[in-house]
Amino acid sequence: MDVDEVWRTIDAERDGLAGLLEELSPAEWEAPSLCTAWRVRHVAAHLTLAHMGAGPALVEAVRARGSFDRMIRDTALRAGGLPVEEYPRRIRAMVGSRRRAPFISPMEPLTDVLVHGQDVALPLGRTRPMPTAAAAAAATRVWETGFPFNARRRLRGYRLTATDTDWSAGEGAAVEGPIAALLLLLTGRDAALDQLAGTGAQQLAAARGRRDDPTRRTS
Repeated sequence: MDVDEVWRTIDAERDGLAGLLEELSPAEWEAPSLCTAWRVRHVAAHLTLAHMGAGPALVEAVRARGSFDRMIRDTALRAGGLPVEEYPRRIRAMVGSRRRAPFISPMEPLTDVLVHGQDVALPLGRTRPMPTAAAAAAATRVWETGFPFNARRRLRGYRLTATDTDWSAGEGAAVEGPIAALLLLLTGRDAALDQLAGTGAQQLAAARGRRDDPTRRTS
């Protein structure tokens, strides 16, 4: 995808996600998302912060004592108290803009809106198709860029192969399925593991079962 196509896709995804958010019931806004510690409203709040400038980002980094994960979590939690109708309005207002947070490429807001759209839709039982070409481009970016997902390290020993487009990465036990499900896996989400097949997918599902076992020791 060239940069213009990336931005066109970001615009379309933002507009579509704003439309989905406008349909949510009060209970759905308060439902857990796929993101730890975030309800649906916090995912929406996070997406409204995509235009944060360098100055505010520095302030938030200091507040988070240099932890990127803590900064991302806490800024969304702090922005999560607005009236819910404000979130789709702010997301749609970004359509057509080419602004982005400091030090990132357009691929990061693309990945953000693709993945966070699923963070909202999947736990609510809603279907939100992910454009295949955009998902493949985002998957390549996540795989090639260690921070913040560390996909190559986390998924060392697995061969990821998309079944709906020409995309693959890694070496080892087979993990095969739609590129949208693979992108969720690459970004640390296992909610779409049931869409993946192969020996590696079975191993990942078994590992998830061990994590979810309430009798399993954690220390």
